[in-house]
Amino acid sequence: MYTRAYFRLLILVITPLLVLACARNPVTGKREINLMSTEQEIVIGKESHPSVVATMGLYEDKNLQAFMNQKGKAMASISHRPDLPYQFYIVDSPIVNAFAVPGGYVYFTRGILAHFNNEAEFSGVLGHEIGHITAKHAARSQKSQLLSTIALIGGAVLAPQAVGQNIETLQQGLGLLSLKYSRDHESESDKLGVEYSSKIGYDARQMGDFFGTLKRISDRSGQAIPQFMSTHPDPGNRFTRVHELAKDYQTKNPASYQVNRDQYLRLIDGIMYGEDPKQGFVENNYFYHPELRFQFPVPAGWQSQNSPSQFQMAAKDGKAAMILMLAKGNSLDEAAQNLVKELSLNVLENGKTTINGNPAYVLISRQQQQQGQQQDPKSALQIGTWLIQYNNAIYALHGLATNADFTANFSTFKQVAENFRSLSDPDKLNRKAERIVVKATPRDGSFRDVVTQLGMPANRVEEAGILNGLKADDRITRGTLIKIISR
Repeated sequence: MYTRAYFRLLILVITPLLVLACARNPVTGKREINLMSTEQEIVIGKESHPSVVATMGLYEDKNLQAFMNQKGKAMASISHRPDLPYQFYIVDSPIVNAFAVPGGYVYFTRGILAHFNNEAEFSGVLGHEIGHITAKHAARSQKSQLLSTIALIGGAVLAPQAVGQNIETLQQGLGLLSLKYSRDHESESDKLGVEYSSKIGYDARQMGDFFGTLKRISDRSGQAIPQFMSTHPDPGNRFTRVHELAKDYQTKNPASYQVNRDQYLRLIDGIMYGEDPKQGFVENNYFYHPELRFQFPVPAGWQSQNSPSQFQMAAKDGKAAMILMLAKGNSLDEAAQNLVKELSLNVLENGKTTINGNPAYVLISRQQQQQGQQQDPKSALQIGTWLIQYNNAIYALHGLATNADFTANFSTFKQVAENFRSLSDPDKLNRKAERIVVKATPRDGSFRDVVTQLGMPANRVEEAGILNGLKADDRITRGTLIKIISR
């Protein structure tokens, strides 16, 4: 009786709150639970922006930024939420990506801008990202994420590769439903990308072609995963669906839709391509940082990702990862104390040492379980940390794996850390960034023959083909503008 009475009381309390939280979605027109107001979305965007900039950095290109602002404002004005304070940024990352934050913040990497081949491709992806904002996808995701595991998210942020197997286990049931929910968001944003880019005059079929480029990037990297386990629909499937959506829209709304290929290529002529050597680069299984003048090995077969704030690398099987970042503190002891406190570590071993003449501090630790949290000891995260004092800074090099896999990977972590050393090779210190150079083809011929004549080595023809949205045997005519990679 008491339980039933309590349940009825709970319903009486919650129901009015849910009714108050319901609002009509500007895109779907449906009433739905909304736990994030417009004001809250704007606050989230403002609070998130400094972190995005600190993590990735901004890419300075006045003409490209002006173009992005112009198209972004034009598209925002015809969107379902024209009154948001939209802001558009180019972030300094070679990764092919674009993303949006609630409140109107839209980010394109220089990597994705280098891979677009016309204004219509750019516009379609811009519409897709604005669609995430106008459809309130962050707020709609928040509703389902209330039931998700905060601890899991925290672990994934710290070492997404190392806890990958745990994620697969915990994402059964509700987790897979959340993945599907995210794919629905992506598909809805694809539709909005077609609508918004078409409304400002672009041929949305080109957006579908860009998903063909993403498919080739995915296939070449060897990182493709089954669609049912991905938060994004398969690029190949999106290619087909977006073409169908664009064809349907243009049939219902006949007009002269623009592509503007040459205009866009001239706009990105000179854009940086790939990693910025000043921020560090990987070559022959070593990570080199010319500005900070250090180097250390990258285990064979490991994948890596660099940013202004940290360098990450991980084994392909997801069982081990390493992260390099600056440590907080004026001494090794202070840095160690800050680290233990901030990450809530349970230190198992610690001691001072020297690494290639540099004072160092080693800690072996585990993340402490949160109160009330139960976890299989074998799947708990274990961390080996080497704090290295070098050139008036203290670097933290973390090796991460589950308890079950830590011992097997410890020798790899140790080998990397103990080979942290100064960099003096002039070739590495003076390395220049690669850039996109737009050239007119000197003659008719296959793409392979033309780019080879323009200086691209044979082992990079496929890379150049992906960059241009062309295949090696595609025929191109004299005078056609194409992108070449050059220093």
